[in-house]
Amino acid sequence: MSAAAGQKRDYYEVLGVQKSVSAQELKSAFRKVALQYHPDRNPGNSDAEEKFKEASEAYEVLSDPERRAKYDRFGHAGNPFEGFGGAGGGFQGVNINDIFGEIFGDIFGGGRGGRRTSSRGADLRYNLEITFEEAAFGCRPKVTIPRPKKCDTCSGSGSKSNTGPRPCSACGGSGELRYTQGFFAVSRPCGDCGGTGAVVPDPCTRCKGSGKVPSEEVIEVAIPGGVDNGTRVRLSGMGEPGDRGGPPGDLYVTVIVKEHPLFQREEYEVFCEVPISFTQAALGAKIDVPTLDGKVKMTVPNGTQSGKVFRLKGKGIPHLHSQQRGDQHVRVVVETPTELSSKQRELLEKFAEASGEESHPQSKSFIAKVKELFG
Repeated sequence: MSAAAGQKRDYYEVLGVQKSVSAQELKSAFRKVALQYHPDRNPGNSDAEEKFKEASEAYEVLSDPERRAKYDRFGHAGNPFEGFGGAGGGFQGVNINDIFGEIFGDIFGGGRGGRRTSSRGADLRYNLEITFEEAAFGCRPKVTIPRPKKCDTCSGSGSKSNTGPRPCSACGGSGELRYTQGFFAVSRPCGDCGGTGAVVPDPCTRCKGSGKVPSEEVIEVAIPGGVDNGTRVRLSGMGEPGDRGGPPGDLYVTVIVKEHPLFQREEYEVFCEVPISFTQAALGAKIDVPTLDGKVKMTVPNGTQSGKVFRLKGKGIPHLHSQQRGDQHVRVVVETPTELSSKQRELLEKFAEASGEESHPQSKSFIAKVKELFG
């Protein structure tokens, strides 16, 4: 082993990984180290540059299965990249931008071909308020969406003369500028053309060269039955139009459900309270109960206590994209009369006298406990 090889650190140690590391874990480890020591983040720091160079060398070898196997067997002595970055400088045929293009994409502008010929339009978001019933059964409201459209003045070219953009003189139409930093070259998007490789020499006064102007569009949104508060409905291609022929973005409609005066919802179940009179609770009755489908008759058996919950099968919220429905839960609340006529009071007193304690086992139990405690 040469002296130069003996001075090298173990590649796995350089990247902070074990020998059993997977390809994906290796890539993540290199990205972390490279971001830490990248010269763009450490301008003028020669130590950081050396560590970055060391990490790049380690990843270049270990990311290749053949070279990695050879390195695992022979170490640096068998490394075909001996002298990598040494006195001769450079990577001896290794393109550092290829590494960055794979690992970092456009973070440092290191990918192959910086020119962006087109770009996808921005996504839009719209908050749509609907009623409880509309959320349950679905609806198709029409909404007005602010979204740019092609400029009529320049036919979308962005140019007064409709000649369209021309190659950028700063980058020669490539969309990127290349800089040499120490031992490697870095590419960045051109600032004059924004990485597009083209500029508009005589921008349209209406759209200021963008080729688009503000506009509004009325569209119909299909809200499926069963949506809940916060549900997002995606309308593909209904966002802002793309630049230079790029695809449009998407429109995301966020559903906001208004509160209902009678109903509450938990997933697909509906809950409500219905008042009943003392006589209805005692004698039993058929009462009208409101549901999402209108009023229905519900039987209240005699002797029903306040707070009793009854279930109405299939009267809840329809399941999203399904034929199933939840249930409705009806809690009855016995109302105590607050204003009694003399006749009503007389009848109630006779009822109390006739029923006695035997008709009120709960009261009897309470009195028994009082006598037991206090004699």
